[in-house]
Amino acid sequence: MINRIETNRLILRPFKKSDANDMLKNWVSDPDIQNEYGEPTYIGLENVLELINTYTNPESIKSLFRFAIIEKESGENIGQIAFCKIWREIQTAEIEYCIGKRFWGKGYAGEALDALIQYAFNNTSITCLEAYHRAENQKSARVLEKSKMHKTDTIQRFIINNITPEGEVCYCINKADYIKNKL
Repeated sequence: MINRIETNRLILRPFKKSDANDMLKNWVSDPDIQNEYGEPTYIGLENVLELINTYTNPESIKSLFRFAIIEKESGENIGQIAFCKIWREIQTAEIEYCIGKRFWGKGYAGEALDALIQYAFNNTSITCLEAYHRAENQKSARVLEKSKMHKTDTIQRFIINNITPEGEVCYCINKADYIKNKL
């Protein structure tokens, strides 16, 4: 597992207990943010520390490829990005991300997403990355529309559960296309 990914303005790194106050202030206590990717809202510092324990426990699936998004300028934890699902047998992962409202409109989510895509295809055996957003979530729509990913009919989460996406807009990118377009 990599310790850190750097971009021009961000550091993506594993979570630390010292992230708790920033997380509470910037995103985990905001129901608008947490509901968008199906997570509960966290109220107290004790609950956030429990979440960080889950994110840092090597036995937890939630710790795999989960990064705190740190704004270099302020040093604050402004969100997270992760592979929320991994299907090892088909070398596919689904990405989730969130950024605190104070940091919206600055391109941070897209910058973190591009960095994670690059990391995944250059350093892991993953050959396909997927993501989706709810149709009404226009902020997330803009992030995915601007990314290297492209719209697709469905993703593994829905295929495995025999669900037709309704109200979800799906995106993907495979390693071969990433490499071809990178050159």
